Amino acid sequence: MTATPLSTLFNHLAQQPQLPNEIQRLFHGRGRCYPGLEHLTVDWLQGQLQVSLFKAHDLQWVEALKAGLCDLMKNPEWSHKTQAILLQHRYASGAPVDIVYGELQAMPVVNENGLKFGLSLGTKQNMGLFLDMRLGRQWVRQHAAGKRILNLFSYTCGFSVAAIAGGAEHVVNLDMSKAALKQGKVNHQLNSHDLNKVSFLGHELFKSWGKVKKLGPYDMIVIDPPSFQKGSFALTKDYQRILRRLGELLTPRGVVLACVNSPEVSAQFLIDEMAREAPQMQFESRLPNPPEFPDIDDESSLKCLVFNTHGAS
Repeated sequence: MTATPLSTLFNHLAQQPQLPNEIQRLFHGRGRCYPGLEHLTVDWLQGQLQVSLFKAHDLQWVEALKAGLCDLMKNPEWSHKTQAILLQHRYASGAPVDIVYGELQAMPVVNENGLKFGLSLGTKQNMGLFLDMRLGRQWVRQHAAGKRILNLFSYTCGFSVAAIAGGAEHVVNLDMSKAALKQGKVNHQLNSHDLNKVSFLGHELFKSWGKVKKLGPYDMIVIDPPSFQKGSFALTKDYQRILRRLGELLTPRGVVLACVNSPEVSAQFLIDEMAREAPQMQFESRLPNPPEFPDIDDESSLKCLVFNTHGAS
């Protein structure tokens, strides 16, 4: 790899008219719109810049990357607002982080659309909020008023925070990771939400249908699974197991937001499987992805599809 792709990156970052006031992706190489930078992303974490590498590079290239990032600090806009620059090696075990500039703030609180979320930096592969799902959270917030909502594979409860902010009656969050749910509870507390309106179930979904059904029925179900979770979830095999349960979980005018973030799985996969396993559900629309996540192939990017029963929305 030559220095030319890195020049493209540095020019892209230097041309930011001003740094955002909220958390945001600044550079998305994984959409393959920038040749030579397909394995690199840059996120602005409100005072900290995190650069993530998804593939190993030679030492000379990495040093050139670090030098160029430090050069950003010559710009008053960057130097005034940036406390740290972090380089995360996502391809390596444990996703170790190099502190390129400044001092790491490991547990920052950031904002998205006026909502607060706590992050965890420097020790985990994922920081606690998936930025490409910004418009999905926004959609849930806009459609949550008065609804009982089931949030499957809830992680740190981003959808739940958005739903309660939008006036949801109650949200049930289910995730195998109790640590993620604990952070989800913190996220609700950061936004001064009434925790009586939120439930946290630290269970494996396929062993918990009885408990999930008992807490229903639901006006909205959000399904945002991992592409693969060793020992518990394989997307192309297990998604159908969820869809065929929708009839017993949803109210008569229920709505589903079904998501998939695997480049190997198309939106049509979800549409076809829904028609097969839950024919009462009608495909309504696909949500757009944030403009800061360009992709040369729409089917390789995040897919968030809305389904409803009897024209509900």
